[in-house]
Amino acid sequence: MTDLEQWVLEQIREDDPFMGWLEERRFDFVPPVQSSIEQMMQGATIVLVTDHDRRWFNHYILQKLNDPALNRPMLPIVSLESIYPHYNHATSAESLEMIEDMLSLSYGEKYFFWYIGKGTDKKADLAKRNDRSMLWVMDEEVQNSFLLDSFDKILDMKLLHLYRLFDKTLSGALFGDYEIN
Repeated sequence: MTDLEQWVLEQIREDDPFMGWLEERRFDFVPPVQSSIEQMMQGATIVLVTDHDRRWFNHYILQKLNDPALNRPMLPIVSLESIYPHYNHATSAESLEMIEDMLSLSYGEKYFFWYIGKGTDKKADLAKRNDRSMLWVMDEEVQNSFLLDSFDKILDMKLLHLYRLFDKTLSGALFGDYEIN
């Protein structure tokens, strides 16, 4: 059976020719995605968090991940904004701990953050505190994250490419197309 890195490379090469930029970056893409998929396969809920400029992407992911046309099992995903609309006012370490407590009461240890946005945005703080998070961070190098440039003229297209590859990788895991460690 194919391993994940080889499988991802094949998907990039057979997909849209504009995804060539991702072929070079696949070694940065695979580890955080693999970790998140392993957590999902064990029943973890995704808690989606985006900065203000990527709110559109938050809505896009929520609409697409469990689209009935995908013909796959539904996956648990929630937006932190919908669970706790006052998140923008959580500025202290104590308030972040209270949010973590609320999530632990709701999901136990079976959740992880998927953060997409600038690393300096305060919404990133909660996800960066959790080593189980999947981070697509802009303008700041964070360990075990996928780094993007917020000034990239085609950033939105790259985000859509990343999501497309993530979605295909998730389906591949659910349908046994590659080996999960």
